[in-house]
Amino acid sequence: MKIKLSKYHGAGNDFVLIDNRDQQLALTSKQIAQLCHRRFGIGADGLMLLEEATEYDFRMRYFNADGNEASMCGNGGRCIVAFAHHLNIIDTEALFIAIDGEHHALINGEKEGVLDISLEMQDVNSIRINESSYFLDTGSPHHIKFVNNVDTINVFELGKEIRYSKQYAAQGGTNVNFVEEGDNFLKIRTYERGVEDETYACGTGATAVAIAYAHKNNYYNKEILLKAKGGDLRLRFDYAKGIYSNIVLSGPAKKVFEASTEEI
Repeated sequence: MKIKLSKYHGAGNDFVLIDNRDQQLALTSKQIAQLCHRRFGIGADGLMLLEEATEYDFRMRYFNADGNEASMCGNGGRCIVAFAHHLNIIDTEALFIAIDGEHHALINGEKEGVLDISLEMQDVNSIRINESSYFLDTGSPHHIKFVNNVDTINVFELGKEIRYSKQYAAQGGTNVNFVEEGDNFLKIRTYERGVEDETYACGTGATAVAIAYAHKNNYYNKEILLKAKGGDLRLRFDYAKGIYSNIVLSGPAKKVFEASTEEI
């Protein structure tokens, strides 16, 4: 079966995207992992299917690089909006449904083939603090650790250790973020579960980090700039009575290429 594929990235967080509105495609976990493999496939942090959804522009189904259907992906959400735009499903605004609920998105503009897209995330009303670390769920679970020099951190080893630690075993592990506070920005590095490695950016991670930073420093109602390995992301939100609402993640989304494959 010939499958038309597209590849996108959001600040280096890269994805394979497939238009499955006709519901003809049913990939196995093994096939998804094969497509995402960086030596034997296309190479990606995850794969998304764009499908029909009643009362929405489309449905987003997200799979990690290990082939398993996963929780929400912020950069993936922005990339699938760009994909829908290129498929002429939407113009500059989208309302879609994902595993964690509905999301509204806006395409703010385009420069040299890169779309700037803002994505509304789910409200956050719970932050757990354990000694010097933070935990919150922004559509995906995230552990946040503030450090002095994030460039010196062995993200793979320390991230893996925390991801598989006993404190997160009951919930199937967690994503892990290491953060350095800079002048007017946060520098972030993330170990993603399902990818089982450091990724160049993580949208739900950037969201979690910005909210943890706001909670830690009483820094509310201001846009926060986050510098990931693959590019910059921006986060703004409202805060009142312990609830973070109107959370909007913004940043780049770019189409890398499209192709067809007959074998998986």
